[in-house]
Amino acid sequence: MSKNNRLTFFIFLALILGVALGYYLNVNSFKDYNGDITKAEARIKGIEVKLNNLKDTTVVQYAELNVQKVAAQKARVEAEKVREKKLEPLTLLSDIFLRLIKMIVAPLVFSTLVVGVAKVGDIKAVGRIGGKTMLWFMSASLLSLVLGMIMVNIFKPGEAMQLPLPPSNADTGIHKVAVSLKDFISHIVPKSMTEAMATNEILQIVVFSLFFGVATAAIGEKGQVIIKFFDAVAHVILKVTGYVMNFAPFAVFGAMAAIVAKQGLSVLSTYALFIGEFYSSMLLLWILLIFIGFTILKSRVFNLMNRMKEPVLVAFSTASSEAAYPKTMLQLERFGCKEKIVSFVLPLGYSFNLDGSMLYMTFASLFIAQSYGIHLSFEQQVSMLLILMLTSKGIAGVPRASLVVIAGTIASFNIPEAGLALLIGIDPLLDMGRSATNVIGNSIATAVVSKWEGELSEPLD
Repeated sequence: MSKNNRLTFFIFLALILGVALGYYLNVNSFKDYNGDITKAEARIKGIEVKLNNLKDTTVVQYAELNVQKVAAQKARVEAEKVREKKLEPLTLLSDIFLRLIKMIVAPLVFSTLVVGVAKVGDIKAVGRIGGKTMLWFMSASLLSLVLGMIMVNIFKPGEAMQLPLPPSNADTGIHKVAVSLKDFISHIVPKSMTEAMATNEILQIVVFSLFFGVATAAIGEKGQVIIKFFDAVAHVILKVTGYVMNFAPFAVFGAMAAIVAKQGLSVLSTYALFIGEFYSSMLLLWILLIFIGFTILKSRVFNLMNRMKEPVLVAFSTASSEAAYPKTMLQLERFGCKEKIVSFVLPLGYSFNLDGSMLYMTFASLFIAQSYGIHLSFEQQVSMLLILMLTSKGIAGVPRASLVVIAGTIASFNIPEAGLALLIGIDPLLDMGRSATNVIGNSIATAVVSKWEGELSEPLD
């Protein structure tokens, strides 16, 4: 068994063992904590119903109910804190791995992109590659959004919920982002490269790297020292990546055990229909992307998918496509994509080509509307799709980014934001699929752009 296959096997094994341990903890050690949290949540909902039925907010009963609500919320928070404390040994494993990944992503993107752009040299060539890349990204995003809209209209998963409209002041805990042109530009253009590196703002790092790489190429012979230096740095970071990836099985084990210990397998049965229909839609997206890749890459697309097993498993298990970035980069170069193309397309893809997240946004938004019996016309659904297309770009890196974008969009269509509460509980399970799909989408995008540029060589191994 090769080293790559061995690591994939251990990751898969860790996934299974993590689920098994999580189930054991959920049924035994965490039964009381989970029960206390469930009771507190039920009590809060009951009090909120009574509060909404009271027309006069000055009566004594209203004040008493508010006191009870605060007490119930405090009890829930305390129970959650105790549960999180008990889960620390497990969550610590995935936290360490994700922190190590974040440690290497920024310098890896910067060093490889500077070398890639400097080797391309000509600014016209950079523009040409960028144009082809954005063409693919926009097309893939549109495909994902449209597919999400079609599948949610076919399955209609929300209709079974038949929920009454919630009060307008219901809090979901998800704070929507009002997207403005100023915010969008400030998210893209860095004011400090150090700050961008410190906060892992990939898009800002890409912008600075493009300037730096083009300038390095423009100074000619003197720039060769810079290129050689950053080329060496990139190889060192990739070596560090190899060391970090050896910790992946432990991270996968901890992440899976923690989520199942908290949620239990019952969350799968409660939302089985929605989860099943969403993952079916995602599988269809995979098939479409691979088919489009096949029309361009021919049979080599299957070799590419075979190489992506490990990055996809890492992304799925940790619910983070960022965690799979270094390994995805390495596998693409071994597949035959030139370093300059990989280092240019892949970082951009992490902000502009999140295919799994795109599909989820239309699917989840319309699911919430269906749950409350809100009918949206075809024109309204297309309008929502176009808004999501714009608001989703460049928001990667925000915690619960997809939910934040959805919260900011559904309000425009008078869909209750409280509906997000339907998704918060299962969002980690859905995020796993989204992250894996993002890796697939970006790997195919990089291979296709390499092919279009005539820069796709034979596999290295």
